[in-house]
Amino acid sequence: MIAGKRRQTTGVSMARIAVRWLMLLLMLLVLLPAVAGAAEHRPGEEELFNDAQMLYRSGAYDEALARFRSFILRFYDSDLTNDAYLTIARILQHQGQCDDALLYLKRIPQAQQTPASQLMQGVCQVETDHLADGLQQLRGLFDAGLEGEDASLFYTTLFHAERDNNRLVPAIAFAWRALRTPGDHGPLLAEVHELLEQRLSEAEVAEVRFLFADSAIGQDATLQLARRALAHKDEASARALLQQLLASSVAFPYHADADRLLARLSGEVNVERDAVGVLLPLSGRYAAFGELVQRGMELALKLHNESHSPVRFLYRDSAADPEVSLRQFGTLVNEERVMAIAGPLTATAAEAVVDRATQERVPLLTLSQKPGLPETSPYVFRDSLTVTLQARALARYAVQEQGLRSFGILYPDNRTGKDFATQFARAVAAEGGLVTAMESYGEKDTDFRRPVRRLIGLDPNAREQRPPKLTPEEELEDLFVPEELKFPAAPFEALFIPDYAERIGLIAPQLTFYGLDNTQLLGINGWNSRDLVRLAGRYVDRAVFVDGFFRYSSYPFVKEFVDLYYKTYKEEPSILEAQAFDVANILLSLLDRPELRDREDLRDALAALRNYPGVTGATSFNAQGEAEKILFLLQVQKGKIVQIN
Repeated sequence: MIAGKRRQTTGVSMARIAVRWLMLLLMLLVLLPAVAGAAEHRPGEEELFNDAQMLYRSGAYDEALARFRSFILRFYDSDLTNDAYLTIARILQHQGQCDDALLYLKRIPQAQQTPASQLMQGVCQVETDHLADGLQQLRGLFDAGLEGEDASLFYTTLFHAERDNNRLVPAIAFAWRALRTPGDHGPLLAEVHELLEQRLSEAEVAEVRFLFADSAIGQDATLQLARRALAHKDEASARALLQQLLASSVAFPYHADADRLLARLSGEVNVERDAVGVLLPLSGRYAAFGELVQRGMELALKLHNESHSPVRFLYRDSAADPEVSLRQFGTLVNEERVMAIAGPLTATAAEAVVDRATQERVPLLTLSQKPGLPETSPYVFRDSLTVTLQARALARYAVQEQGLRSFGILYPDNRTGKDFATQFARAVAAEGGLVTAMESYGEKDTDFRRPVRRLIGLDPNAREQRPPKLTPEEELEDLFVPEELKFPAAPFEALFIPDYAERIGLIAPQLTFYGLDNTQLLGINGWNSRDLVRLAGRYVDRAVFVDGFFRYSSYPFVKEFVDLYYKTYKEEPSILEAQAFDVANILLSLLDRPELRDREDLRDALAALRNYPGVTGATSFNAQGEAEKILFLLQVQKGKIVQIN
């Protein structure tokens, strides 16, 4: 009985097993066509994908993008779609469109992400300023086995991320790893060079030299240490470092610089008569001004080299930083062996290199307005529109040509306003005139009644007197009589206001209200703007002010400069480009003289310069190296600014 039950149970089990196998077989029969279909590509699918890949590899990125996008539209469910997304992301990243690249990468399902797609996500996050997310993504790929261009991109991106985090030595460690991958590493070495030259301390440079001794980075660090030793006047250490560097078989891009520096230390190289160093802020907050100066200098250089022996301008970025400026100055003087330095432009950078110019006995022609610079060294000259220059020119015109003797000064209560007020008062006194009233106002004031009342001797706190109540007959009669407020006569013939056009537009109408409409108004170069007439209108008619450049001047050489600048850059020049044009031309004209053989000869020639016909006025240098110029005298006449000298 029991045996019979077992046989019965076994039979049932076998039947169930048979049914299950049958069901599995049926499922396989159903699925096999689908699997076979997934493995086989539809007509045109593989051809379109391969065509897009070929265009990508050949560098035809725009055409490749179009083909990949067409592929995705036609074959969105293909097993090649994720590869298309990845390659599109690579192209967009290469073109600087990382935000768009991330959108394509997000279309790849998380389960199907590869190290290559994860790398591109990390790279694009770093490049779109999502630094923390990008670094987290990239740090997970250290053991992912990235090779070739992906490995190079991986380490280069980590270099940029650490550099932007101001972790400079770890950043250079990643750059060193990137150098061990295939590809062109010239741009990367240039970025490392900038860090070694400008941003690392001497101790950090020494650490980099030790860590990466047998690489181009270690060689560059050795060069930078030699430069810094030379800056410390330690020629023995500099020579030893350079000899060790040049004896090495490791190639690096700045080998020629090391050669020149060692030759200089050995006394084998004279100054390069055809080379002028130029220190400008080409990065940072003042970069826009540095670029305008560079434009003006390049225009002068182009004109010169078309008809004279060529001269080179060697531009270096001061970054408006004193330490960077000193290092760049040293490189230009000791390695490039330039005849002179033009610049710097900013005050702190110029102040930093003045003493060095004296030590190295190198002529420095600066554009900075920092007070007192030329007076500190016989090798420093300045060609710039200074406060003193404007004050003297305006006082000379008012006293000598207009016969005015008494002056009022209304100035903004800031450093520039105080400086102008002081210098103008001194200049007036030197010409035999007298300042009889002086008042200031707040930088942000819009109501100037109080300082104006003080200028003319009124109580600033008193309210304006209202006319007495009139009878009806008197009111009728008064309709035909112009109202005339009675204010005391001003204790001065002319009023000097050292501010900008937009402020003059607020001040000038209030002056007229207080009876100063017949007072001669005098101003600075900040008045030279279209806004002056637009904002102040008839209230500034006959006003006179000075500037170092007037783009609408009738002088032929000014018109030629303005026309040439506009033809080259499609913009009108400002005083910055004009001053740079003159500085460049002064140096170029002196270098054309064959009797000037060295820096001392050039310094003497600058000191002897008289009435150079520049577009910013005839220029001479006085005994202190300060430019003496004939400035442009400008006047508002019937709503237009015109030159009157």
